[in-house]
Amino acid sequence: MSNVNSAANANPFRGKRGINSFNNRVFTIAVWTLGIVVVLFILGLLFLILKDGLPKLSWSFLFGLPSEIDEGGGIGPALLNSFYILFLSLLISIPLGMAAGIYLAEFAPVNKLISFVRICVEGLASVPSIIFGLFGIALFVETFQLGLTILGGAVSLAFLNLPVLTRVTEESIRAVPKELKNASFALGATHLQTIVRVLIPAAMNGIITGICLVAGRAFGESAVIILTAGVTTSGEMWDFSLFSSGETLAVHLWYVQSEAIVPDAQEIAQKSAAVLVFFVLLINLVFRIPLWLNSRKMQRS
Repeated sequence: MSNVNSAANANPFRGKRGINSFNNRVFTIAVWTLGIVVVLFILGLLFLILKDGLPKLSWSFLFGLPSEIDEGGGIGPALLNSFYILFLSLLISIPLGMAAGIYLAEFAPVNKLISFVRICVEGLASVPSIIFGLFGIALFVETFQLGLTILGGAVSLAFLNLPVLTRVTEESIRAVPKELKNASFALGATHLQTIVRVLIPAAMNGIITGICLVAGRAFGESAVIILTAGVTTSGEMWDFSLFSSGETLAVHLWYVQSEAIVPDAQEIAQKSAAVLVFFVLLINLVFRIPLWLNSRKMQRS
């Protein structure tokens, strides 16, 4: 009997039922209230950005050439450069980031050097983007004498994305239950087969989330692009040269809002902001669709 009483007294969750119920109710209300406030704030912010820009959009604005003096200019080359630089940067950063994350999760030995490498990767993930822009200037503009180009902007953005993708991949691989890995080995699979067929598919949700984050950040990045790709375009709509100037939509928005002298600068800024937010949301949706389809397929099977 004394053992039962001592165990009950040692229970940290034991207390007055009324007080516990009241605290739980207050906590639930507080969480729901904060959640609703955050959601309303995000929706309100999106509404303020989109309400002035979306109704004024036209095909001539989306695919037209920008104007330095006359009103009515478009964002065609800047929008194309945004997707072009994003594609090139992800083409570089996704394979390298995933490879580095898989190495740290599966092959790296446990020692002080690897721990120091992880600290450095985490530090680089929090470095301001302008530092990567300065690095891009030193590498592409001054060392290789390439000038302000799409290539320099894309590679600099890839460097910006690498630390985040590396850490996200490593943590996603580590979060996969070890039972899945051991079962794969028990069936005779090699380490490579286990990584490709078991670990990566199981960790895909986390990896895709990381890719969405870096893609949205890269699409809306301006500091790196200003320093490495410039604030102008080649003046042609469909220019895929890697050595052309690479002003993106985010840079164009900054330039129109701060330095442009066109009469309709405010309207162009509003429409550019709406397009930028819309495509960032669209990029996240496009990356999420395969995960939703795969999840529904697994539930049916």
